[in-house]
Amino acid sequence: MATEIKAPVFPESVADGTIATWHKKVGEPISRDEVICDIETDKVVLEVVAHADGSLVAIIKGEGDTVLSDEVIAQFEAGAVSAAPEAAAPAAAAPVASAPVAALTQAVDQNQAPAVRKALSETGINAADVQGTGRGGRITKEDVATHQTKPAAASVQPLSVAVGERIEKRVPMTRLRKRVAERLLAATQQTAMLTTFNEVNMKPIMEMRKQYKDAFEKRHGARLGFMSFFVKAATEALKRYPAVNASIDGDDIVYHGFYDIGVAVSSDRGLVVPILRDTDRMNYAEVENGIGAYAAKAREGKLSIEEMSGGTFTITNGGTFGSLLSTPILNTPQTAILGMHKIQERPMAVNGQVEILPMMYLALSYDHRLIDGKEAVGFLVTIKELLEEPAKLILDL
Repeated sequence: MATEIKAPVFPESVADGTIATWHKKVGEPISRDEVICDIETDKVVLEVVAHADGSLVAIIKGEGDTVLSDEVIAQFEAGAVSAAPEAAAPAAAAPVASAPVAALTQAVDQNQAPAVRKALSETGINAADVQGTGRGGRITKEDVATHQTKPAAASVQPLSVAVGERIEKRVPMTRLRKRVAERLLAATQQTAMLTTFNEVNMKPIMEMRKQYKDAFEKRHGARLGFMSFFVKAATEALKRYPAVNASIDGDDIVYHGFYDIGVAVSSDRGLVVPILRDTDRMNYAEVENGIGAYAAKAREGKLSIEEMSGGTFTITNGGTFGSLLSTPILNTPQTAILGMHKIQERPMAVNGQVEILPMMYLALSYDHRLIDGKEAVGFLVTIKELLEEPAKLILDL
């Protein structure tokens, strides 16, 4: 007897989702707890798994279709199912070097999702050449698009292109990318955003890390990075400047009595901001372990909606990619965001002498509707002072 397979119940902050990939076809054997399909929302990719052994009877929502919370997406029949007969082996294909584009489509794995098979056929890309990032190494449509933009290896025969031909391609935005674009555009249009800058001498922290990093890692099982110092310094500065930890809700100002700091993490699907909760109660090891765990989840696409919801303040680190200076955009409804950058050695005047010091530019973007320049500058100077004298930060001075 067929039963219904439904989309997961989405949180209130997620209105709907899109069927990203069907991993199983109608009639194909499915084991219990095996992933049947992926549903992409504005924030995360949700997996729908089989509740028992069986097979799909019908697929109601195809790839690319929009689905609502708890909506029926397929019909499933439980019970042992014999494996589908193998398709006849295709005729031996000619070597790729001399084969036309159409011949490459024979290499498409019929176990791939329909949308993936279509993308491979249209682009003439061999499935064996694509690095899959989906569950179990499966290939997704995004993997095909990414592979298409990579330069061809020297050992592969390139497709013939007329001299002077200008190539372009069009691919749809993912839901996450569209959502990020909407939020960033709204932040620039609906807030009075202003950025103030300062610089910090990173030598004291670098020397402390050099002295204690091995002992720290041995004791706590985590690498002592710069981010924990910035998270703790920002937490202390937020205590001193409550408006920076506040948010605007209509005509009201909401002052938060807790410190939930978001740390921007880059992933293959786009920028995500998981939240470290109650950073005032966390020690340095807990901060480092928390950030490390979130980074791993982001790479695997395993961050949950709850882990990215809320937050009273955000830190983003463009220095990871070599940025020397930037103006970060607010993560609304938060009213401030701190931007870290690349550490650059520069000649600085110290007590009348020129010294070469590792310096970092800091940027604080803030909503001028709530935060005045005096508070913004004072907040950033506090972070600077705490980082340049980390003993004050550790001793709570």
